Amino acid sequence: MKKVIYSEKAPGAIGPYSQAIEAGGMVFVSGQLPVDATTGEFVPGGVTEQTKQSFENIKHILAEAGLSTANIVKTTVFLADMSLFTEMNTVYGTYFEGAFPARSAFAVKDLPKNALVEIECIAVK
Repeated sequence: MKKVIYSEKAPGAIGPYSQAIEAGGMVFVSGQLPVDATTGEFVPGGVTEQTKQSFENIKHILAEAGLSTANIVKTTVFLADMSLFTEMNTVYGTYFEGAFPARSAFAVKDLPKNALVEIECIAVK
């Protein structure tokens, strides 16, 4: 059985998908763009600010499931260009303490709305 997880503090889905789904003691968070839920727009700035906002959206969604970034076991980071990796990675590291989750990072041709970064994750209860 699956349960939809939704946070009003994170941007709503812009298509036929959920912010997150809980199933089998795991929470699957859809890719989070750097959208500020209060404005519906990207946060101003570059990949540093966009990475922070994507993680803030993840934190809000996980909180709805009673979890935090400490529960994340896997992330996937999509970047507009691998030249952004180091700057993204610096911000990324600040969201975890102790053991880091497993991670994949890719440069992709395009991201929705021309974002510089999108992050998805899997967390366990």
